[in-house]
Amino acid sequence: MEYKIRGLVSKYSDYIRYPIKMNVSHSHLKEGTEDEYETHTHLETLNSMVPIWKKSKSELTEEQYNEFYKEKFMDFADPAFHIHSKTEGTATYNALLFIPSRAPFDYYSKEYEKGLQLYSSGVLIMDKCSDLLPDYFSFVKGLVDSEDLSLNISREMLQHDRQLKLIAKSIERTIKNELKKTLVNNREKYEAFWKNFGLQIKYGLYNNYGLNKDLLKDLLLFYSSAEKKLVTLEEYVTRMKEGQDIIYFASGETVAKIDALPQTEMLKEKGYEILYLTDNVDEFALQMLVDYEGKEFKSVQSSDVDFETEEEKAKKKETLEQNRDLLDEMKKALGGKVADVRISARLRSHPVCLTTDGAFSLEMEKILGSMPDAGQNKPKADKVLEINANHAIFDKLRFLCDNDKEKLAVYAEILYTQAMLIEGMNIEDPVDYCNKVCDLMS
Repeated sequence: MEYKIRGLVSKYSDYIRYPIKMNVSHSHLKEGTEDEYETHTHLETLNSMVPIWKKSKSELTEEQYNEFYKEKFMDFADPAFHIHSKTEGTATYNALLFIPSRAPFDYYSKEYEKGLQLYSSGVLIMDKCSDLLPDYFSFVKGLVDSEDLSLNISREMLQHDRQLKLIAKSIERTIKNELKKTLVNNREKYEAFWKNFGLQIKYGLYNNYGLNKDLLKDLLLFYSSAEKKLVTLEEYVTRMKEGQDIIYFASGETVAKIDALPQTEMLKEKGYEILYLTDNVDEFALQMLVDYEGKEFKSVQSSDVDFETEEEKAKKKETLEQNRDLLDEMKKALGGKVADVRISARLRSHPVCLTTDGAFSLEMEKILGSMPDAGQNKPKADKVLEINANHAIFDKLRFLCDNDKEKLAVYAEILYTQAMLIEGMNIEDPVDYCNKVCDLMS
């Protein structure tokens, strides 16, 4: 019973400002004996009385913050950083928040439970109050202590408590401001945080139809083709070329695979910066964001990316008129797999690439199609097969169009499949593709 009482006081009343005392028994080996014990009872104070979050920041060291975090929240590693704040006004409270140095093993699982410890005048009234944290800051651990909350408040009443909602909104701003300050003043520290929890920030931007985009947009980081490192949207915009009004991005599994995409070649040649998106949620998040500082987002894998000069447009139009029958034959051979086959203005060294008409991209098709409940009605992008008229393969295609349309159909299938593989898409019949390639090689 004694042990249980000590545990209850430690959990719920360790930080109230009045001493909680109890007679505590201690057994000692009786002097002059080897196996006989005697018991003494002493009046002891069970609670520490002075909570760390009520102390001034100047009184505390980094080591004290770290030790408190590890003991309180059962982590073996020091936190990445802490936020110690005292707020007065419409929402009066003390808060001590921590951002872990690594994501918990169950963080991206259904078992993970978010929430801050909620105290009223030093008395714990809820161990994990989920209402104090939005989902996109669910990685934050810590506690809030307010004298404005009743000790008798129930979980149901908390959900409708006006004071609690004011505290939650204030904490949200505090966390955001601390993250932004770290991004500006300690980039290395912020990038380490982003590696662990950046995905959650992007999910937060996408959820609720972009409701929180203004709060979160300046916390985003993406890999840059120009800088070869993570950059913010603000940094991208400040480096944009004169007259540029589009933020360009490309999607794929890894930075290396995106960098090798045929669609990126022309933009890099012209000196345009491209953001490389490697997480499944990235394109969906940017769609919710719509624009940044009035600059719209556009995928370089979209068919309507246009960098042609008037001279290049005239030349492409002439080439198109001369080869309309070739393009029609290839489209016919692909049997509805593509919405169109076109002459490309973006390709340089590559023979073909896939682009899409409309907002639904290849990456979205890939992601939504891989979901367990996708079934037979998997959404499809309107694919466009683009052909490089300056590549040696184009001359071969023109020859086949005039002399061997059956073989042209085989070439069209092979080129389409190669373009699918470059995009990281699944192909319907790998064996058939290999046989067609081998037939051409033999």
